Amino acid sequence: MGIPITEVAEVIRSKNSGPYELTMDIIFKDFDSYENVKQKNIINKKLISSLYQIPEEDIISIINFDPAKAIKITIKRPLVAGAVGESDVYGAQQHAPLLGIEV
Repeated sequence: MGIPITEVAEVIRSKNSGPYELTMDIIFKDFDSYENVKQKNIINKKLISSLYQIPEEDIISIINFDPAKAIKITIKRPLVAGAVGESDVYGAQQHAPLLGIEV
């Protein structure tokens, strides 16, 4: 069993990246933690698909951004921003599933 990602990440957030996409960022506290998660490929399409209950085809990208010790995940929005029934037009509350990751 691993440790909670919240212990090694400084920031876990989500944001709107246009009307059709959401982006989540995991920014690590230090380069060692970032490299560990990156090398083990913990943040992958299978995991994100499971956490967000979406098909892997709806995951646009998972990018390791070394200079910022960050992982950026972009997915298709389940509903277009501002559509009837859509409850988070800014995408600011969509990172919660990431908080349960263990590394």
